[in-house]
Amino acid sequence: MSDKIKIMVVDDSNMIIKMIQGFLQSYQIEIVGVANDGQTAVELFKKTDPDIVTLDITMPKMDGLTVLQEMLKIKDTTKVIIISALTDNATALKALQIGAKDFIPKPFKEDSFKEVLNRILSEN
Repeated sequence: MSDKIKIMVVDDSNMIIKMIQGFLQSYQIEIVGVANDGQTAVELFKKTDPDIVTLDITMPKMDGLTVLQEMLKIKDTTKVIIISALTDNATALKALQIGAKDFIPKPFKEDSFKEVLNRILSEN
């Protein structure tokens, strides 16, 4: 794949967004969009057509599980990584059943984020 991989970062916390953006600097990945709420995320998804999305669950306007369903209806090959403080097994399982590729519980460290991202990138 010669084109840069496109990623969209969705979280209602600017601190988490900045953290993820920092983690991505060592990759040949283009950040095509950032959203702080679910509704904006779906609109931005339609415009930017990302390959990968990092997605929070608890957000204003539309929760992450609904956003996940909407995104996969639009483009079912998008790889979605859920990053959430909701770490109960039921939530993680539901996200994976809907179609998320992985689930990273908050708080998280750079190595756990990169481990999941590297695995997803290797699937391409």
